[in-house]
Amino acid sequence: MSAFHFDGLVWHWPIAIYLFLAGMSAGAIFFAILLRYFCLGQEAWRSRFVRAAAIIAPLAIWGGLGILVIDLTKPFDFWKILVFYNPVSVMSLGVMVLMVFQVFMFAWLLLLFRQPLQTRLADKWPRCVSALEWLRPYEATITGLTMILSLALGAYTGFLLSALPGYPLLNNPVLPVLFLMSGLSSGAAGALLLGVLLKGQADSAEVKFIHKIEIPLILIELLVIFTFFAGLILSGGQKQQAAANALGLGFWGWVFWGGIIGLGLSVPLAMNLFMTASAKRRFGYVAFTACMSLLGVLLLRNFILYTGQMTML
Repeated sequence: MSAFHFDGLVWHWPIAIYLFLAGMSAGAIFFAILLRYFCLGQEAWRSRFVRAAAIIAPLAIWGGLGILVIDLTKPFDFWKILVFYNPVSVMSLGVMVLMVFQVFMFAWLLLLFRQPLQTRLADKWPRCVSALEWLRPYEATITGLTMILSLALGAYTGFLLSALPGYPLLNNPVLPVLFLMSGLSSGAAGALLLGVLLKGQADSAEVKFIHKIEIPLILIELLVIFTFFAGLILSGGQKQQAAANALGLGFWGWVFWGGIIGLGLSVPLAMNLFMTASAKRRFGYVAFTACMSLLGVLLLRNFILYTGQMTML
């Protein structure tokens, strides 16, 4: 039996890519906010890493939505989800979070780049300058709501799968927390990777700031993964069988132990600790660590999606 094709399969890899991109978008804007208010201050817009996060956040969410629409049985009916909301539908609530998140994300990005935008638009587009000034008094509110919505979006990627009935591995209350943590990791890794590719300094204050958060974030993610599977194993029955099927010696077992735990979490943790101890970060170190983190998150999304559908109640 193929690891990607088995009886009862409802969702395929495009959904895993969508979940990966949505989580990365949420994580990227989350770390951009942290860099702006806890590291760089008013001049944050000049940072290559903040600019990288500002590029990733909208492109990732648009890419994820594009994949989701294409994967629908009737993609041209997607507009109905945007107009007709069902308050008890996880999909409808998720689309609402996505839409509201984008509104506040762009409002915050406009405020972030307010200074250069006003300089460029002052002569030809004075009304745009006035609009930016109108937003300015609401910066604290917009920032707070953007951060809350980014966390909600990151958790929603897990709620979407946990609401799929009849699958014991997916019907797990820890899944939204796991996807939130991994989404934040992918956003940080994406900002670091694109930031150094945009000629950002690998030993900059931004990189050191993100790495300080990444180390506890990886440790928390490992703890959440342990809690996720410990709960399944201790529950017995089909839940225990679902954990055994996922963590066994088959294809997905290798993906989990070698890809997710090994390359995706242990290697970035070791590299972060090494760079912290050596007090010197280089392009290769930062780029490689970020690539491994992104690989781990992408594998985690596919692993949960596929192994979660291998065992049914």
